[in-house]
Amino acid sequence: MIPFSVLDLSPVVEGGDLRRAMDETLAFAQAADTLGYERFWLAEHHNMPGIASAATAIVIGHVAAGTQRIRVGSGGVMLPNHAPLVIAEQFGTLETLYPGRIDLGLGRAPGTDGATARALRRYFEAADQFPRDVAELIHYFEPAVENQAVRAVPGAGLRVPIWLLGSSLFSAQLAGQMGLPYAFASHFAPEMLKEALAIYRREFRQSERLDKPHAVAAINVFAADTDEEGRRLSTSMQQSFARLQRGRPGLLPPPVDDIEAVLSPGELMGAQSRLLYSAVGGPETVRDQIRSFIEMTKIDELMITGMMHDNQARIRSLEIVAQMREQLATTSAN
Repeated sequence: MIPFSVLDLSPVVEGGDLRRAMDETLAFAQAADTLGYERFWLAEHHNMPGIASAATAIVIGHVAAGTQRIRVGSGGVMLPNHAPLVIAEQFGTLETLYPGRIDLGLGRAPGTDGATARALRRYFEAADQFPRDVAELIHYFEPAVENQAVRAVPGAGLRVPIWLLGSSLFSAQLAGQMGLPYAFASHFAPEMLKEALAIYRREFRQSERLDKPHAVAAINVFAADTDEEGRRLSTSMQQSFARLQRGRPGLLPPPVDDIEAVLSPGELMGAQSRLLYSAVGGPETVRDQIRSFIEMTKIDELMITGMMHDNQARIRSLEIVAQMREQLATTSAN
């Protein structure tokens, strides 16, 4: 069975605060570590009241310090917001502190609105320089040479694993051409999943970092002890998407028993289209949905996500998926 990993946005819930979000992210990561998940990634978003992982490298350090085995990284750092040297130094520092456990996933979008992107002092045009910036960043992780004018300290020689992330086709092609592992954000951008994976595999060129394609795709998972409870837990994220569509993002709301009483038909349809690739329900239902997703995509690794208001429910969802993965592995072996 392929590895299972976790993507977290460190959600800030209604009735909670930023410190609670950080504490719950750590507890969530510790559960993933204990349950045998491969990696735990955090995402960079800015000016989002309901997401606490804007300073992504710092939160990664917080999680890495509180876990033992699991790889910890970014899913991702939005490289147009930063100078490549700064990212090399940050992740070189993380790799120095937690050797062999750090991943650096890179995205091309700003992860925010236009005004905030300008406040970050890098502009949307910086995305046009993404291939060059990725190459520069990789260079900083190579061993420094004599008389090298600029080097990452820490960073030089550490060869931190670099991934390209995407929700369209651009990064799929670039990851293939550069011989890097690739992760597709199908948990919120489902439309181009199949085409992006096909392009990545077709364009892949062996590199010093990777000898064959390694494709990851993300799926929302809301696993509970019953189908009804799984569906109920998923309503928090549906409400969150609807608020984002209205231009009023906020804290993650609690789940509701009847989502149709809360969202309009148009809002519900919009949220469901964004969350097309989701596994929702009790253990058997989620198992079948995840199996179908893996068979459809033929991915090399599964990334699960899914924001829930109750952190204990999130941890229970991880437990159910871990048990299900063992069942799928046994079935595959037979």
